[in-house]
Amino acid sequence: MPLKWDDLKVFLAVARLDSLSNAGRALKLDPATVGRRIARLEEHLDVRLFVKSPQGYALTEAGQGLVDHASAAERAVIAAQEENRGQAEGLSGNIRIGAPDGVANYLLPQITADICDANPGLEVQIVALPRVFNLSKREADMAITVSPPQTGRLTVQRLTDYHLHLAATADYLAAHPPIKRREDLRHHRLIGYIPDMIFDPELDYMDVLGEGARAHLTSNSFSVQLNWARRGAGICIMHDFAIPTFPDLVKILTEQVSLKRSFYLIRHADDRRVDRLNRFADQLAEKLRREVARLEANS
Repeated sequence: MPLKWDDLKVFLAVARLDSLSNAGRALKLDPATVGRRIARLEEHLDVRLFVKSPQGYALTEAGQGLVDHASAAERAVIAAQEENRGQAEGLSGNIRIGAPDGVANYLLPQITADICDANPGLEVQIVALPRVFNLSKREADMAITVSPPQTGRLTVQRLTDYHLHLAATADYLAAHPPIKRREDLRHHRLIGYIPDMIFDPELDYMDVLGEGARAHLTSNSFSVQLNWARRGAGICIMHDFAIPTFPDLVKILTEQVSLKRSFYLIRHADDRRVDRLNRFADQLAEKLRREVARLEANS
C-alpha cells in the first residue's frame, strides 16, 4: 500500500515541531489524532520513527531518512498547487521568514505589511531570533542573514549593503567627556553583543573600536542594545536604518568608525520551483533594498 500524503504531512509536522500538541495546533488536529496517525504510519512501515524524550519527540535514524522523502513529496504537492493556482492570482497562504532582530524589527514589518496590503490572502510570520535558521527542518520558508552560508542545499541571494555607526543620545554626550577621536571611547560605556553568543562573525564589531575595546553592557539582542542607548546608558554601534525611528539618537565619529555589512536571502534549493515563494522573494528583495536606501538617507 503506498504512503498517503496526509500521513506524511502529519509526520513532517511532528518532526519539525517536536511534539504531538504543537503539530496538532499547526494542523488543527487533536493531539491524540496526531498520535494515532504516527502510529499507523510506523505500523505501515514497520519501523519506529520517533523516540519520546523529556525534550519532545526525537527522530530515529529511520525517521530522519523519511524526512527527506516526505519533504520531497511536500514540495511536489506545493508545486502542483502553485501551477493550478496560476500566476494571475495574488499571493496567498502562509510564509515564514527568519531574521536577526535588527532587520526583523526595523525593516520587515513595514515591508511585509506593504506586500500583504497588495495580497489580502497572504499571511506572513516573522521569526526574530539571534541565530542561524535550519531551513532543511523547515523552521522558516526563507531567512535573512548577514553572512552567506557555506554548507547545505541552499540558494543565496545578496540583497543589499547596509551601514552602521556609533550613536548615543544628546543627553548622554552632553553629560560625559567629549568624543573627538576613537581613543576617547575608552572613557565611555560601550554597548554591544555578548561575546560568546555572537552567532555570526559579521556581528563582532568591537575590533573596529580599537585594540582592547570591550562592551560594558551586552545583550544577544540588538533591540536591547538600542534601548540601552536610548535610555542614555552608553554608546552603541547601530544600523543606520534604525536611527531615523529614534530622533533622540545622534551619530558620532562618522568618519572614523563606519561599518558596512550585507544582507542575504537564504532559501532551500528545492523551493526554486515554488512560484509563490519566488514571487514573494522577488518583492521582498526589491522592497528591502528601497527601504534600506530610504532610511539610511534620513539617518
